[in-house]
Amino acid sequence: MQAVEAKGPGVHVLAPWTGSKDERGAFFESLRTDELERVVGHPFEVRQINYSVSRRNTLRGIHSVTSPPGQAKYVSCVRGAFRDFVVDLRVGSPTFGQYDSNVLDAESGRAVYVPEGVGHGFLTLTDDACICYVLSSTYVPGTQIDIDPLDPDLALPWGFTEPPLMSDKDRDAPSLAATLASGVLAPCAA
Repeated sequence: MQAVEAKGPGVHVLAPWTGSKDERGAFFESLRTDELERVVGHPFEVRQINYSVSRRNTLRGIHSVTSPPGQAKYVSCVRGAFRDFVVDLRVGSPTFGQYDSNVLDAESGRAVYVPEGVGHGFLTLTDDACICYVLSSTYVPGTQIDIDPLDPDLALPWGFTEPPLMSDKDRDAPSLAATLASGVLAPCAA
């Protein structure tokens, strides 16, 4: 596993180890927790795995989880492609409110590690795109943080050319400033 630290402390873009490629296709290791833990410097215990299947031009996010319980994510694309965004939501972080973006696709196998306190969202670039989330905590109702993915203060360059498909929850989510004022965002761990 090769890793590059992205913008925002603790955010990593990871490339899998490719074991073999031949006329039948390819084999690669998507996730080895021992390698991931070496990269991020702390344990990553898998508690839940989710899949999201979306039509082209679907916008989901920006989502995070309150702390406690907190939630780290290992995000990869198992079919199709999507433009992935992470936004630092950790109060007091030197990169608070800043984002990093990568295109993740099934062919490359690249993934993004999203630490606790960092928001995540994506725009699908293909029909039937399937995103896999490996999570460090289980779903707990009432702990979700939703931030407007079209917040003009964030100015995320989604790159869509027509209005994206969005849930009402994401469309009606508050701005980063309103979320900060509500007091639900966690401080940056020292």
